[in-house]
Amino acid sequence: MKKITTTALGLSLALSFCFSNAGAQQVDLKPASLTPYQVAVTATDYKGKQAIALQMPKAPVNEKTLAVLKDIDFHNGTIEATISGQPMANSGEGARGFVGIAFRVAADTSKMELLYIRPTNGRANDQVRRNHSTQYVSMPGFPWEKLRKETPEKYEAYADMVPAEWTKVKIEVKDETAKLYVNGAAQPTLIVNDLKQGKDHRGSVGLWIGPGSLGHFTDLKVTKVD
Repeated sequence: MKKITTTALGLSLALSFCFSNAGAQQVDLKPASLTPYQVAVTATDYKGKQAIALQMPKAPVNEKTLAVLKDIDFHNGTIEATISGQPMANSGEGARGFVGIAFRVAADTSKMELLYIRPTNGRANDQVRRNHSTQYVSMPGFPWEKLRKETPEKYEAYADMVPAEWTKVKIEVKDETAKLYVNGAAQPTLIVNDLKQGKDHRGSVGLWIGPGSLGHFTDLKVTKVD
């Protein structure tokens, strides 16, 4: 088993790879440990936790708005994190505090799988918005608009959450299947049985935010099983 444990700043990011004669590699997670794409990465203290903050300094040209962890090769396994998302003060009415975890991210970010949450939907009075609290998308070719139009309800689900507060997430990945667990629930909130990039695709892990959002990330733990 290959195991990676990450937390922000003063906490530690432990990368354990099965090299022929090498032991575990310990790395502190800090902005230098991430490669940003259309986002600004800063170290901060947020609600009692040392964390990484992500925001967009300008309007993105596409949905690849994330910071990718360096020197990680992930295929199957488990990703756990504590994340928080909220709309920026100057964001538009459609901002939801989009924040999530990308996995199997290609080196050039041309391909990736992504599970994210919309924190402002968690306790909305509109039931339809509640039903869109969690989301799966895949890049390229499968944005949320396409998936919602062609297969409504299949790639979204409800979970209780609050913007600007910590939300624990766990993602289990096995070949073509990914399961998203929220806030320690025993059962998954969302199950995806047909990951769009295929069962053999692999890559890094990324911290992702959507338009008009401020995201915070800490307590990231990645366990690789192959």
